[in-house]
Amino acid sequence: MIRGFHLADAFTLGNAACGVAGVLMAMRYLASHEVGDLLLAAAFAPAAFVFDVLDGRIARWRHTSSALGRELDSLADVISFGVAPAALAYAAGLAGLWDAVILVYFVCCGVSRLARYNVTAESLSAGSDKVAYFEGTPIPTSVLLTAVLAFAAWQGRTGSALYGGVWALPGGELHPLALLFALSGTLMVSKTLRIPKL
Repeated sequence: MIRGFHLADAFTLGNAACGVAGVLMAMRYLASHEVGDLLLAAAFAPAAFVFDVLDGRIARWRHTSSALGRELDSLADVISFGVAPAALAYAAGLAGLWDAVILVYFVCCGVSRLARYNVTAESLSAGSDKVAYFEGTPIPTSVLLTAVLAFAAWQGRTGSALYGGVWALPGGELHPLALLFALSGTLMVSKTLRIPKL
């Protein structure tokens, strides 16, 4: 299988590695409560984004795009831009019942978005080697959510001090900040929102 890998796939694996590292650092923060661990977890998101951009450019430059590479890219994106931001958010304090429901919704939207892209990429490319536009926001836009959480952590606004406070709702708590994840997930699966691919 390794012989079937291209240079671009190595960068895709770099993306996945950053996502896993982000999850592990978020878990470490839960044990250590050292803000540096949370900030490091957040820092892996832009690193994953760089790998994600480079793998596509390298594949086009070397004319080595493949179905394997596309699937690999989607799996890496689920980890880095879906699971890792959700884990970071949970570690930062979005740990109420309704927060968790929203974070699960967010990840499921990301998975659905990537699956739809893989199925429709050929028709959206209209015969060229590149997709002309995205239906819904691309999952890497979750880097913006990670930036919000990193800024909050840098200011010491984690746990009960998160922006917007906490609402006591039937069945559990909800931090209003979690609604950003609900919005992001909803925009990802939107079919009416079309964003030109640069």
